[in-house]
Amino acid sequence: MMSTNAFKDHLGRPIIAVTGMGVITSLGQGLQDNWSALTSGKSGIHKIERFPTEGLSTRISGTVDFIQIPRENAVERSFAFARETTREALAQAGLSGDFNGPLFLAAPPVEPEWNARFELADRAPPPQAEADAYDRFLAAMRERPDPAFLEAVQFGSISERLSDMFGTRGLPVTLSTACASGATAIQLGVEAIRQGRTDRALTVATDGSVSAEALIRFSLLSALSTQNDPPEKASKPFSKDRDGFVIAEGAATLVLESLESAVARGAKVLGILKGCGEKADHFHRTRSSPDGGPAIATIRAALEDAGMDESGIGYINAHGTSTPENDKMEYGAMLAVFGERLKDGIPCSSNKSMIGHTLTAAGAVEAVFSIQTMLTGTLPPTINHVNPDPAIVLDVVPNTKRDQQVSAVLSNSFGFGGQNASLVMTAEPA
Repeated sequence: MMSTNAFKDHLGRPIIAVTGMGVITSLGQGLQDNWSALTSGKSGIHKIERFPTEGLSTRISGTVDFIQIPRENAVERSFAFARETTREALAQAGLSGDFNGPLFLAAPPVEPEWNARFELADRAPPPQAEADAYDRFLAAMRERPDPAFLEAVQFGSISERLSDMFGTRGLPVTLSTACASGATAIQLGVEAIRQGRTDRALTVATDGSVSAEALIRFSLLSALSTQNDPPEKASKPFSKDRDGFVIAEGAATLVLESLESAVARGAKVLGILKGCGEKADHFHRTRSSPDGGPAIATIRAALEDAGMDESGIGYINAHGTSTPENDKMEYGAMLAVFGERLKDGIPCSSNKSMIGHTLTAAGAVEAVFSIQTMLTGTLPPTINHVNPDPAIVLDVVPNTKRDQQVSAVLSNSFGFGGQNASLVMTAEPA
């Protein structure tokens, strides 16, 4: 039996074990199907069929279209994805009944979709003045209450339903920190266990928000790829001809436990959440600071939190969005931390080349794949890497998976609004 000290990290905090994982992406449902497709270099990016795309500059996405949704809106899709990944994660962790720990959910910002707005406007009283839109909205809702619409526009509704379904403890926390959201949810779970507030935490990240409006908004920011044909070739992180990210959907759930709790109940430990780092970037609402300063600080903070230096990292799961500016910034940040070793020895690939950018879910989806990388000794590739950017000298595991055992992974998530988060995961507690 381990000594008590074996359950504590370098700062005397509980070591955090991952005992269950679940994932859904455009590649499929479940960890096994996703991992098989990801390591085969398969792309889940496809032509959008969910809604008309005529006139849109981007007509491709990594939507998840194989799960039945009773009411087609972002909240229902996001809930359905989260429900399924949580079921998978709890089954792998060997937990049934009430979870009896806190829930931390990363979810997309919630707004009514166009069809819902138009329907509401149609039954609202005629406008009397330019400024009475809110009064018209209230009048329409009072005249005919619409619980489904209310559910679809409440930010906390997904976490409340998950909490009821899986028996989590306390008030569920819902957060949205752009592309860093999934990693941030994991960090909150890690901190809750480290602070002794719980022995286990359920960390979930989901995003089912792809719509025509979402495509238009991101297109207006010049963020999306317009290389629509063929769809599977559009996401090409760190390539010279990259032109934007491919918006996508997905979800991931990780069951976090103190190592002591996991060992005591005989759970299989899949990996260790060893360090978390986060830093804000005040440079711009959407752009990252070109000098990479906040990203550099985020990576260093994660390493420091893990009690490691850069020499201990064997693989980097890059944010790797395929946008011209972000890939350049991330490369510069990693180079500042890892130096020449980045060019010579640390493989660094992007899952987004195959699954697209799952936005709110990305940090958790990529954390699951990072742990799976260590469990299987297989590095997933960066596909579509046929025209390397000469200004980015990286071992991106180009186009084909690689058999290579690694014991520590850094996973980066750098988001809009200056939200940056990095996670360090290891195969063993030491």
